[in-house]
Amino acid sequence: MENNSSWVGGEVRQIDDRVISVQLLVMMFLGINFLLILTFFKKKSFYTISRYILFAVTLLSDSFLLFISNILFLLAYFNFTMQVWLCINISMVVLLYSMVTPVTLTAMTLERYVAICMPLRHAELCSQRIHVHCILIIHGLSSLPCIAVFSSFFASASFSFYTQDRVCSMQMYILHRWQDHIWSTVQQIYFFIMVFTIVFCYVKIMKVAKTASGDNKKSTQKGLRTVILHGFQLLLCLIQLWTPFIENVVFEINLFIFYNVRFFNYVTFYLTPKCLSPLIYGLRDDHFFHALKNYTFFYLFKINILQGRLVFFNRKKTQCT
Repeated sequence: MENNSSWVGGEVRQIDDRVISVQLLVMMFLGINFLLILTFFKKKSFYTISRYILFAVTLLSDSFLLFISNILFLLAYFNFTMQVWLCINISMVVLLYSMVTPVTLTAMTLERYVAICMPLRHAELCSQRIHVHCILIIHGLSSLPCIAVFSSFFASASFSFYTQDRVCSMQMYILHRWQDHIWSTVQQIYFFIMVFTIVFCYVKIMKVAKTASGDNKKSTQKGLRTVILHGFQLLLCLIQLWTPFIENVVFEINLFIFYNVRFFNYVTFYLTPKCLSPLIYGLRDDHFFHALKNYTFFYLFKINILQGRLVFFNRKKTQCT
C-alpha cells in the first residue's frame, strides 16, 4: 500500500513538472515571437515587402494560437469543464489559425517562385494592394476545414448537447465514424495541394538556378534553400494536424500512454514549431536579422541605462539622508 501511494505521488510530481516545463517553454517562445513581431512593426520598410508581411502573419497567428492552446492545455489538465457552445467558439478560432500558418507558408513559397522565376511581374503580383487580398484569401482558405468539421458536427449533434459541460478538446466533435473520415479527407486534400505547390516551386527555381550566373545564382540558391525551409516548416505543421488521430488510437489502447503521447505531441509538434521555425527564418534573412540585432541591442542598452540611473538616484538619495 505504501509503495502504491509513493508511486502515485511520484507520478503526480512528474505531471506537475511537465506542466511547469510547458509553461516555461510557452513564456520563452511567446517572448521570442514578441521580439520578432516588434522588430517587424518597428521597421516601416518591412510593410511594403510581401515576404515580410506574410512572415508577420505567421508570427501573429502562431503567437495567438500558442496563447489560446496553452490555456486549453491548462484547462484540460485541471479537468476544467465548460459548456459545449463556448468550447465550439474557442475551437473554431483554434482550428482556423492552425490552418493559417501552413497556408501562409505555401503563399510564401509562391512569392519566392514569382520573385525568382517571374521577376518582371513580381512588383505587379506582390503590390501593397495585393497584400490585403492575399491575407483575406489565406484566411478564407484556412476557414474551409473549419466549416467542413463543424458543419458535420452541427448536423449530427442534438440541441441538448450544446448545454452540456465538457472538457474542451477537438475529440468531442467526432460523434460518428464518418465525421472522422471527412476531417481526414479534408486534411489529405490540403496536404497534397501544399506538397504539390512546394515541389512545383522547388523544381522551377532549381531550373532557374542551373541557368543563372553571378549574383543571380546566389539569390536563386538562397531562394531554393528558403523553399526547402518552408517545406520543413510545412511538414511540422501538417504532422501537428495528424496528432489528434494518433491520440484517438492510443486513447483506446492505454490511458497512461495516451497522456504521455499527448504531452510529447504538444511539445514536439505544437509548441516547438511555433517558435523555432519563425526564429530560424528571421535569423536567415539578412535584413530582418540586422534589424532584430539593432533593436535587441538598443533595448538592452536602454534597460542598462535606466538601471544605471536608478542606482545613481538611490545612492544620491542615501547620501542626502
